[in-house]
Amino acid sequence: MDFPKISHHGGARGVTGSCHQLHLDASHSLLIDCGLEQGAGAEQDGEIAPIRFDVTNIQALIVTHVHLDHVGRIPALLAAGYRGPIFCSEPSARLLPLVLEDAYKLGISTDPVQVDRYLALLRRLIVALPFEQWHPLVVQEGVVCSIRLQRAGHLLGSAYVECDVRYPGVQASKRIVFSGDLGPASNPLLRAVRSPERADWLILESTYGDRLHPDRTDRQLRLEAAIDRALADNGTLLIPAFSLGRTQELLYEIEDVLHRKNLLNDSNGKEQGDLDLGVDWARLPIILDSPLAQRVTQAYRDLHEYWRCEARERLGQGRDPLGFGQLVCVDTHARHQQVVNYLKSTGRPAIVIAGNGMCSGGRIVNYLKAMLGDSRHEVMFVGYQAKGTPGAVIQACENAQGFVQVDLDGQFHEVRAKVISLGGYSGHADQAGLVDYVAGMPYVPQKIILVHGEKRAKFALADALMRRFANEQVRPGISIAQ
Repeated sequence: MDFPKISHHGGARGVTGSCHQLHLDASHSLLIDCGLEQGAGAEQDGEIAPIRFDVTNIQALIVTHVHLDHVGRIPALLAAGYRGPIFCSEPSARLLPLVLEDAYKLGISTDPVQVDRYLALLRRLIVALPFEQWHPLVVQEGVVCSIRLQRAGHLLGSAYVECDVRYPGVQASKRIVFSGDLGPASNPLLRAVRSPERADWLILESTYGDRLHPDRTDRQLRLEAAIDRALADNGTLLIPAFSLGRTQELLYEIEDVLHRKNLLNDSNGKEQGDLDLGVDWARLPIILDSPLAQRVTQAYRDLHEYWRCEARERLGQGRDPLGFGQLVCVDTHARHQQVVNYLKSTGRPAIVIAGNGMCSGGRIVNYLKAMLGDSRHEVMFVGYQAKGTPGAVIQACENAQGFVQVDLDGQFHEVRAKVISLGGYSGHADQAGLVDYVAGMPYVPQKIILVHGEKRAKFALADALMRRFANEQVRPGISIAQ
C-alpha cells in the first residue's frame, strides 16, 4: 500500500517553519501545522512566504500550538484558497486569533477592514477540540481517520496529534503521531506531557536533541538572587521576553518571589537583605510593556482550568499569579514613552518585561536605548539569542571588560549596564526528555522521523535513541527528515 505517506513543507531541515502533510490516499490529506520560517535564510522579518504546495486535497489543518513557527503561514494558506477546518485545542482556539492578528498586521496589512475580514474568516474555520478525546474525520467510504490531541507541555494549549487511520480490508489501524513541540516536565504552569499509548510512526521534534538542560529546581531562587543584585543599585531590571509562554512563566515566578518577600516583610519588617539594599519589595513595580503579552496573559488567566494543579491551588488561596497588585500594564505608546523616561531619570527600582525577546524590535529597544549606558541597570536574558541579533551582542557583554557597543535602530549605544543570562527557561524538552517520551510508550514505534532541529541535534538524538533501544528485541527505524 502506498498510503499513508508524509510530505514535509517546512521544519524538516531546521528548527522553524513546521508544516507536515499526511497523505491518506491520492486525493485526501491532513496538514499538521503551517509555520513561518524564521532566522537565517528565511523571508524578511514579518513577511509571510507564499504557499508552494497544492492545498486542494487538504481536508483539515491541525495546529499543535500557536507559536508563529507553527502557525505563521496560515494567512498564506487562506490566501491560497484553503477553507477547511482548523482543528486545535480549546486554549489554542482562544490564543490563535491573538497571535495571527499580530502576524497579519506585521506581514500583510494594517488596514482595519482587511484585518477584521481576515479575523472573521479565521474564527469561522477554527474548531476547538477537547484534549484526550477522539474526533473522527471520515475521508471517504471505507477509509476513516480519527485524531486526538494530547497535552504536550510546551505552551498553554500545546498538543501532540495522534492520527488513527483505518483502511478497508486491513484489520489493524495505522497510528501516526506528530509530536509538535514537547515541553519539559518542570513548567510551573502546565501539566507534564505523557507518552502516547501507541505510535506506529512517530514524527518527533529534535530542537534540543543534542543537549541537556541545566538543573531547573533552583531556577526561582536564582531569579530572586538576580533581582536582589540588580535592584541593589536602585536601577531597572530589563527582561526581554517573547509575549507568549515565556512572559507568563516569568510573571508566575516573580509573583511567588514577591508573595514570599511580602509575607516576610509583613511579619518581620524588612528582610535583613532588604535593609542593606534599600528595596521595598511590597512597592516594587513589575512593568509589563507589551500589548500582545497583556492580551495573552489575560487569556492565560481566563484559561486557568488548564493549568497544572499546583498553579490552580494559588488561585484557591486568593492569589492571582498572572494579575497581582504590583503588576503595571503599559498599553499606549505615549504611556510607554513616559515610563521609559521616568525610569531613566529616577532612582526607583523596577522590573520591566517587554518584547521582543531578542531585542531586534518592539518596546524593549527604547528601554535599552535609554538605559544601556548606565551601570545602575541590568539586562537579564532568559531565552536563546540568535546569532547576529542585538540580544546576542548584549548577551556577549556578560562579564566582558572594556568598551562594547551595540547597534539599535542604526545607532550605536555603549553597554555599561550589567548583563546576566538565567538558564532553565527553555520551553522544549531536552535530549533526555525526548528519549523518555519515546521510551515511555508501551510498544516501540516501527518508524521515528526526526524533524524540527538542526542537523547536529537530529543526529545526536538519533544516536541517543539507538543506544536506548540497543538491547530491546524490537528496535525502531530512525530516519532524519529532508
